[in-house]
Formats: sequence, C-alpha cells, structure tokens
Amino acid sequence: MTRTATFFRLLALLTAALFAADLFIGSASLSAGEVWEALTGRAADAAVIDIVLKIRLQKAVTALAAGAALAASGLQMQTLFRNPLAGPYVLGVSSGAGLGVALFLLGAPLLGVGARSAVQALGIVGAAWLGSATVLLAVAAASRRIKDIMVILILGMMLGSGIGAVVEILQYLSDEAALKSFVVWTMGSLGDVTADRLALLLPAVAAGLALAVASIKPLNLLLLGEQYARTTGLDVRRTRQRIFLSTILLAGTVTAFCGPIGFVGLAVPHLARMLFRSADHRVLLPASIVAGSALLLACDLLSRTLALPINTVTALAGIPVVVYVVLRNRSLF
Repeated sequence: MTRTATFFRLLALLTAALFAADLFIGSASLSAGEVWEALTGRAADAAVIDIVLKIRLQKAVTALAAGAALAASGLQMQTLFRNPLAGPYVLGVSSGAGLGVALFLLGAPLLGVGARSAVQALGIVGAAWLGSATVLLAVAAASRRIKDIMVILILGMMLGSGIGAVVEILQYLSDEAALKSFVVWTMGSLGDVTADRLALLLPAVAAGLALAVASIKPLNLLLLGEQYARTTGLDVRRTRQRIFLSTILLAGTVTAFCGPIGFVGLAVPHLARMLFRSADHRVLLPASIVAGSALLLACDLLSRTLALPINTVTALAGIPVVVYVVLRNRSLF
C-alpha cells in the first residue's frame, strides 16, 4: 500500500505540474503574475484574459479529460478481450467514430451547417457516438460466435481498415472546403475545443468514467476468464454492455472533438501496470486515468513547442511502449 500511495502522489504531482506548465508556457510570453491574475479575475488586459482562459486553460482541461478518457477505455478493452494489444483504435472503435464524423463533416456543407455552429458540435459528437457504437456492436456480435480472442482482435483491425477505405472514398468525392476541414480534424487537436464544446465533452467523459468505475469489480473477475466470472454470479452480458457504453462515451466523444489521438489508450494501461506492478483494477483504473492525463498534457506541451500535430507526438510516445509489450508477450504470435 505504501508503494501504491507513493506512486499515486507522484503521479498526481506530475499531472498538476504539467497542467500548470500548460497554462504558463505558450507562444505568447506571459509572466507568472499575469497568468495568476487572469485565473483569479484580477487581470486588466483583455488580451491576457483571452489567452489564459479561452485558449490555454480550455486546452489544458481538454488534455486532462481526453487523456483520462482514452486511457480508461483502453484498459477496459484490454481486460474485456484479454489481449494486451486491444484498444479503442486497434478494435476499430475510433475508426467507427471517425467514419461518423467524416460522414457529417463532409456532408455538412450540403446540409447548410456552418463550420462553427452549435449544430455542428452536436452533429459531430452524435455521429461519433453512432459510428463507434456500430463498430462495437459488430465486434460484440462476432465475439459471441467466435471464442478465439485473437480472431476478434484481427476482425476489429480489418473492420477499422475497411472503414478507413470508405473514409478515403468520401474524401475523394468531397469538395475542397469540406476535405480541408476533415483533414485538419484527422491530425488531432486539443485547441479546437471551445467552451461550448467542453460543456458537451466533460459530462460525456464523466459519465463514461463513472461507468468504468462501476465496472471495477467485474473487470477483476473477467481477468480470470468469462467462465469463472459466470460461476461467481456475474452477468457477463450486462457487464459487456456497460463496458461498451463506457467506451463509446469515452473514445467516441474524444475522437469527435479532438480527432483520432492514437496510442494513448493502448500504451497508458501498460505503463500503469509496469509502474504499480498490479493487475487489480482498483489500482489500475485510477492509475491509468491519472497517467493518461499526465501523458496527454506532456504531449500537448511537446506538440506546442515543436509545432507538430498532437497525434504525431502521442504516436512517438506510445510506439516504444507497444513495441516493448509485443516483445515481452511473444506468445501472442
């Protein structure tokens, strides 16, 4: 318990430090006093208030929520499918969300929907939820008939590839303005989440995390296999539905507003396991949530410093972890 508590304190301090750094570091040079005055409402300069509250603070809160959401959804998928390479992106869940967003964004000009309207924000998140739910239902239906979890994983990957092909066809047929909007979305961005969009993102992520917390005990039972879980009286079907709904809310919402931010959901749960040396979800879930927030905050700082899309930075950070997991689990092949 001492080791676990110590690492939780260190992770919490790291996350708080990175959150503060996200507020103080940026292209505009602001002193610590100016940032503090803006946060406390005592700043006189309207430009400073806009930079701190409408840009940096919103971006930091988005990174905090998105990192937690992706890490929690990845942990649930890995446990449910009993595979270390499972995750919302590998299983095609985020690809489904991307297809929904592509259909909406590329079709929005035809429907007369403005680029910055509230209708677009609602349409994007609704389309993402619908797309991710469709893919999850397809994977769940396949898992009932196919018992080999590796086959399920491959099917999810193939489904994601097929969706990617459909999205490319849509891009080829779309007009220039809609295509540019979608391509920018695919690069991933935390800066496009405005206050109005945060009002949609935060409740959805909170609901998804609440469902994940409610699934901690079932997830621990599923570690020993579905047959054992059933003998303990666990309703596996209902548990699976709850986990799927949580993943739709978490991965689908983040993908809708921030674009396809890869490798966070796949890599962070493994980092939490290595750091805490535990398979207990009472430890792993909160550890993954805090570590996911810290990682995405750090990646946001790097992407801002290097002027790179957030998706490229998360890939560079997550790929070494995934390679290590593959080499450590050679029995997968």
